[in-house]
Amino acid sequence: MTRMELDCHQFRLANGLRLLVHEDPAALVVAVNVWYHVGSRNERPGRTGFAHLFEHLMFEGSANVAPGEFDRLLEQAGGINNGSTSPDRTNYWITIPPGGLELALFLEADRMGGLLDALTLDRFETQRDVVRNERRESYENRPYGLADERMLAALYPPDHPYHWPVIGRMADLDAATFADAEAFFTNWYGPGNASVAVAGPVRKETVLALAEEHFGDIAAGAKPPDVRVPGVRLDADVRETLEDAVHLPRAYLGWHSPPAFAEGDAALDVLAHVLAAGKASRLHRDLVVENELALDVWAHQASGHSGSIFEAGATGRAGGSLEPIESGIRDIVRAVAERGVTATELDNARTAILTSFVDDLQCMGGFGGRADRLNLYAFHTGDPDFARRDAERFARLSTDDVRQAAVNWIDRPAAVVRVVPATAAVPGAE
Repeated sequence: MTRMELDCHQFRLANGLRLLVHEDPAALVVAVNVWYHVGSRNERPGRTGFAHLFEHLMFEGSANVAPGEFDRLLEQAGGINNGSTSPDRTNYWITIPPGGLELALFLEADRMGGLLDALTLDRFETQRDVVRNERRESYENRPYGLADERMLAALYPPDHPYHWPVIGRMADLDAATFADAEAFFTNWYGPGNASVAVAGPVRKETVLALAEEHFGDIAAGAKPPDVRVPGVRLDADVRETLEDAVHLPRAYLGWHSPPAFAEGDAALDVLAHVLAAGKASRLHRDLVVENELALDVWAHQASGHSGSIFEAGATGRAGGSLEPIESGIRDIVRAVAERGVTATELDNARTAILTSFVDDLQCMGGFGGRADRLNLYAFHTGDPDFARRDAERFARLSTDDVRQAAVNWIDRPAAVVRVVPATAAVPGAE
């Protein structure tokens, strides 16, 4: 594999499962990475949080694997595993010595085809309580924890599939039933709505034979329901102020931005770097160093399948006003829209992004490793061999591309969420 290539062999099983295989004889471990094309965007108002709930339930036993055995068997074989949920997908990965490949495929196939055989009301209730506690710890009781949820609600109307957080709303978790969970799994977790990527010192013929043996008998099931994604646009600022148990005020500004890998997506990654990556970034120099308005700044392009969010923000000083912080962020964005970024800023951002990209590709497994990249590219672009073109997106960017992305997406109305101390009024936070 060259630095920017990720060769992939593709197969499609009769039941619809997509199999992706990357051969690297020099690798020391095998990565098995499963993407189910289901996330919070596949839920509906009043019944949110199921995709994340199933991230938990998938470790609670299946037809031939008792509760706790999944982790125990992998640990005995020298493997590690994890999973995550996003608005667009749920993924599970296993990294294991080469001799554990069949075990990993067996375990993933057993929970894909046999989870409902082992799912009980007690296990459902237990994991629902775990998720509710996770929501309390990460959202309700965490400083600034509700800001992201409020940002989503400000950017998207209630019927939009990106309106609610991945973890779901507490009222919806409370209202969820065992029958709801069974129906959700049946709709979304079949082989036709999943892809399995294997990377490491493997041969494609061996992987295909093992996949046919372990996944081939799983019923294809019905075609997953379509997801309705309404168009969105902010014609004026949307503002919300949230009082929280915090000591310092914080401002979040969010804008709709292009979907993952669409025109402008890479340019906005660069813009985020120019704005807030490091002490030489524009927001840090202006808001933290020169004007001493903020203690920290950030910006990022959160790329999604049906649209993305570009967010910038800063934490203000105790007793300070958020108004000049918001104005400062918008002034800097407007300066980019009018005059662009410098060639040095573009080169520095591109180098940092591509260095991180190459670092990720040194790993077979985990989040962002080669197997995960195969699934990422297959899902968003249809082509798991997209790695070289992914790098080229950044290599061919010009300073005017970044300027135009700021004009098209960021120098316009925003959703503004202010988080202020609940115990004292903060000037400018009305």
